[in-house]
Amino acid sequence: MTGPTVTRVLVADDQTVVREGIVMLLGLLPGIEVVGAAADGEEAVALVARHRPDVVLMDLRMPRCDGVEATRRIRAAYPGTEVVVLTTYADDESLFPALRAGARGYLTKDAGGEEIARAIADVRSGAAGLSPQVQLRLLERLSGAADPVPSGEPSSAPSPATPAEPPDGLTAREAEVLGLIAEGLSNTEIARRLYVGPATVKTHINNLFAKTGVRDRAQAVAYAFRHGITGSPQ
Repeated sequence: MTGPTVTRVLVADDQTVVREGIVMLLGLLPGIEVVGAAADGEEAVALVARHRPDVVLMDLRMPRCDGVEATRRIRAAYPGTEVVVLTTYADDESLFPALRAGARGYLTKDAGGEEIARAIADVRSGAAGLSPQVQLRLLERLSGAADPVPSGEPSSAPSPATPAEPPDGLTAREAEVLGLIAEGLSNTEIARRLYVGPATVKTHINNLFAKTGVRDRAQAVAYAFRHGITGSPQ
């Protein structure tokens, strides 16, 4: 009889007390095994090569090699290892470089054990493991709400709701699916929203990934933000 699936996790954080606290917290969560802990990005890359974990919990601001560069190297060399950023910072200068580097999850360090466990499970299943605050930030930027035009000044950019030619040869339906990914919907939820089958959604996702050059859902969210692509109306 097959036992429960265990997710092997590596922790990377340059602060000893934080790193040890995360390791201790993960040790209390069912279905998670901590296989190593790194004090900087260089060590994280080396330990991933040695242990091949399923998920890395990655701090961003570390000496020698920061979390963004470590994420980029890990995702390029070991695509079977997912990265969830766990950091103090949720500003745009931290968030979007991490997503572009290949991180599929992004949490701030006020996250509790349940939220961390959910993000780890989400990225293992192919979804984006984003905290509610990060999802809200992405949606705000996607809608343009984070950067309102000052009163009395005309806006040169079209509203995200304004129909436009999708970039990179995307069809209108592929752009719609991309927008729904950016809203955090799973394949099943997208299929329900668009009244199509899950296989059709998967085909659209494969096509839009190939056309845009993104590697995963987190990068797709960042791409959607950059191009002002939103999902279908409720």
